Amino acid sequence: MNNFKSRWEIQKNWQLIFPILGCIGLLYSGYKISYAFTKSYNKLFTIALGLLIGFFLLRFVLFIFKKLENKWKVDHKWEMIRIFIVFAITGSSSMLIGRPIIKLIGITEDNFHPVFYWILFIFIGIIFYQILLVTFGWLFGQFKFFWEFEKKMLRRFGLGKFVD
Repeated sequence: MNNFKSRWEIQKNWQLIFPILGCIGLLYSGYKISYAFTKSYNKLFTIALGLLIGFFLLRFVLFIFKKLENKWKVDHKWEMIRIFIVFAITGSSSMLIGRPIIKLIGITEDNFHPVFYWILFIFIGIIFYQILLVTFGWLFGQFKFFWEFEKKMLRRFGLGKFVD
């Protein structure tokens, strides 16, 4: 355990929550992916395949960590896990919020052309993503990182004059 703590630069036990949440999220994602492909198969097979997919997701995320370690300026390695958790929650939440907003406006796939519906759905999702990214970043104690990330993203959208 001390080796794990030193590798992720964890000084206090409460910081272990982020690697634990990250592993739970990866295992859950692996299970959901395996369930999507094996709905009619044995439950044990689905769980075993989910563990295998979760393992490969973990390897992929660790590969990404190595690539982003020098690019992202964070004080400790465990904060990268926290940042990834914020990205995951924000992406899911923005789409979950976008769907009721579109229904509130009165737009559905039945009364609107599917191509325009999905363009509008993605556009609304992007708007809420920007707001939620900074909000969840603040809740997880990474406001400064996500505010800088947000400013860079808005500049790429051509809206840099609003953040400078």
